[in-house]
Amino acid sequence: MAICVSGSHTLFVNRSNLKTVAVLSREKKMRVQYDLKQGQSRNFHELPSGLSMEVIVQKGAKKNTNFEYPPLVFVHGSYHAAWCWAEHWLPFFSSSGHDCYAISLLGQTHARDVADFICRNIGSPPVLVGHSFGGLIIQYYISNLGSDELKEDLYPKLKGAVLVCSVPPSGNSGIVWRYIFSKPIVAFKVTRSLAAKAFQTSLSLCRETFFSATMEDHVVRRYQELMKESSRMPLFDLRKLNASLPVPSVPNCPFEILVLGAKDDFIVDAEGLKETAKFYGVPPVCVDAIAHDMMLDVSWEKGAEVIFSWLNGSEK
Repeated sequence: MAICVSGSHTLFVNRSNLKTVAVLSREKKMRVQYDLKQGQSRNFHELPSGLSMEVIVQKGAKKNTNFEYPPLVFVHGSYHAAWCWAEHWLPFFSSSGHDCYAISLLGQTHARDVADFICRNIGSPPVLVGHSFGGLIIQYYISNLGSDELKEDLYPKLKGAVLVCSVPPSGNSGIVWRYIFSKPIVAFKVTRSLAAKAFQTSLSLCRETFFSATMEDHVVRRYQELMKESSRMPLFDLRKLNASLPVPSVPNCPFEILVLGAKDDFIVDAEGLKETAKFYGVPPVCVDAIAHDMMLDVSWEKGAEVIFSWLNGSEK
């Protein structure tokens, strides 16, 4: 199962005209444009490389309370981009008072790019929310916070982290082998859907991979088209990724981590969820009747409400 995180930007560009080419490439590639919802804006954060990283922003509603709502920074997974958070979770959490930022990954230094965005745009320690391979990126961010070799200002402090249907710290190889021996048909389907990108052409396979069986065809088709546009360039060098696994541990992590899974997840199994939770010394939370794309699924509010309750509890 060779899963690559992908985004909507061209990676290899002429360095003499880096910024211009990156912007032109983005406009050319996004043939299916995500229409922002009320209160959302689309910005472009210029990275040290000169490339521009898309950010969808939705500011938090003002509340008459002394409670401090931490900003939330959302990191997508394979074949997705910032739009996947903008559909439901950005409106939900911004209405609750949180400033929300969803980024579209590009390049090969994801954790560092997330850190650069936070360093230059977020005034107080945020909560990072990562889905699938985005969760693995957040795990690398956390490990860098505990590295004595890095300057403190390279990786700003966090208020907390939420790992949603995340790839475990050892990577996806354990999941692959479990599926091969216990669920060979599922293993074949997952490989065909993700490695061969068959989810792009098969509506039924796209639904089975990412969503609940009750999601209507027209909704699946809309997300399928957006995922096609978000997966034209691999964002992980899988050889380098595998060489860097497992994620280094961080003893005595100074903030709370929520490990959240989906009962009907077609990609990350229960053992993968338990592995991640055990790695961080927290109990896993598994949401019933929801699929891998928890933030887009028909019951998207279930996961959002778990995170909202956790945010309120972790602030006390």
